[in-house]
Amino acid sequence: MLNTFQQASHPMLPVSNHDEAARQEFAKSLKQFVQQGLLPGLAPVFTQRAARAFEAEHGRAPTDRREIRQVMEPDPYFQHYAALNRIAQELMWNAVIDPVERQLPALIEGARHWSATTRAELRMDPDFVPPRYVTALDIHCMPGGYASEVAPGDVSVAALYDRGAYLYGMGFAGPLNDDMGRSVCNYVQRQLPGFKPRRILDMGCTVGHSTLPYKTLFPDAEVWGIDVGGPCIRYAHARAAALGVEVNFAQMNAEQTDFADGHFDLIVSHILLHETSGKAMPRIVRECHRLLSPGGYAIHADLPPFDLMSPFTQFILDNETWYNNEPFWGAMREIDQVQLAIDAGFPADSVAFATAPMAILESTAAGAAGYTQDATSSVAEREFTAGEFAPGGGWEVLVARKAVQA
Repeated sequence: MLNTFQQASHPMLPVSNHDEAARQEFAKSLKQFVQQGLLPGLAPVFTQRAARAFEAEHGRAPTDRREIRQVMEPDPYFQHYAALNRIAQELMWNAVIDPVERQLPALIEGARHWSATTRAELRMDPDFVPPRYVTALDIHCMPGGYASEVAPGDVSVAALYDRGAYLYGMGFAGPLNDDMGRSVCNYVQRQLPGFKPRRILDMGCTVGHSTLPYKTLFPDAEVWGIDVGGPCIRYAHARAAALGVEVNFAQMNAEQTDFADGHFDLIVSHILLHETSGKAMPRIVRECHRLLSPGGYAIHADLPPFDLMSPFTQFILDNETWYNNEPFWGAMREIDQVQLAIDAGFPADSVAFATAPMAILESTAAGAAGYTQDATSSVAEREFTAGEFAPGGGWEVLVARKAVQA
């Protein structure tokens, strides 16, 4: 099945010429081929060839993702899959970077222009130092990572991320790349009826893709997005203004923010936790508890912990750790996140994992406006089995509620 969604244009999105757009579509199509053409072949390779070889040598079947990797890595089929997957990722960024670099002066000027048109606040810290776990390598193989700045007022890596994230998700994050935010908003509507937060914080918001849906759902709320990347925050503020949404953005570390105790009623994040270190994640959860008002909720959307997956699925997803510059991907999923929340002060009976169905799947299945697809395919039938996708069509959310009374 070919995804036919197209990214929605907005004034801050870099414009690609014919050849650049063609290269981008090729990279996206190559990723689709890897996911739909090669990935399904890994299971029979494992069961019919690699697992049997392991059992012949050890007298037992492989028991965890590490032993599965040990026996799969030498297999030529897996080597072709892993190599082509990495090549597709690098081709994707290479296809996007040219229009960003060509239009960088206009993008910087556009960010200044659009930020000046909104009443929403933008807080930048000239002395801010991003944490090393963000700057030590180019996460997702994205050139420059999240925080690199090459010019005053730079937004280049943010513009690169805006377009690249759409291609990485092969369109399944929706035209505005906001599926995670919309999915969690739907979860809040369904599972927390009557909950009307006055102030909302999105931690690790990058360019604000998933931040904006909260302002749509709660138009009277004060909404903030924070991130350690200065270019991301500048771009997010301008992008929101260009889309006509008033959301505040600030350059802050989610481990220790400048907001007052109890300032927020709802704190969310979207695939943030696996981008942090083992030392940072407990601090972030503790900061959530400090920032929440009594009875407030923290909802962190990511993929499930490993104990909710089969060892083979763990192996597939852990390829992000090994081949896509995601050093904390696998380690994060081995942490007892429920216990982290309890240790941070959340009551044990208020902490649990839940599933937020993907909004884009529900919307398309219902024939909602704003999405298009060809007549021969149904996105509602798509199962996400690799990368930053939701297995079975749902995002796993860690939900914790602060005690109403101390």
